[in-house]
Amino acid sequence: MFKRFKIKKNDLVVVTAGDHNGKQGRVIEVDRKNDRVVVEGINMVTKHRKPDAKNPQGGRETIAAGIHISNVKLLDGKGNATRVGRRVGSEGKLERFSKKSGEALK
Repeated sequence: MFKRFKIKKNDLVVVTAGDHNGKQGRVIEVDRKNDRVVVEGINMVTKHRKPDAKNPQGGRETIAAGIHISNVKLLDGKGNATRVGRRVGSEGKLERFSKKSGEALK
């Protein structure tokens, strides 16, 4: 069974620790097995690819690597880094909300 994270794909996040501290980006992928998220434009690494049928030239490719999920925080509608809570909304459905401002997150 995988863990349930409060950060999801396409969320706008800010990095809170490490070499990319303070940078913002959109979440491309969430790896629940390894507790990591891939953020667009953050933690870029160079992979060396062997030539194959799709890429007969081979070469070097720059891709975004994962960051531990504890090192990112969600940005709310006002652009503030916040923790995320879950509550029952007005329609009786579960919704995410900003713990800092109390407003519902998309």
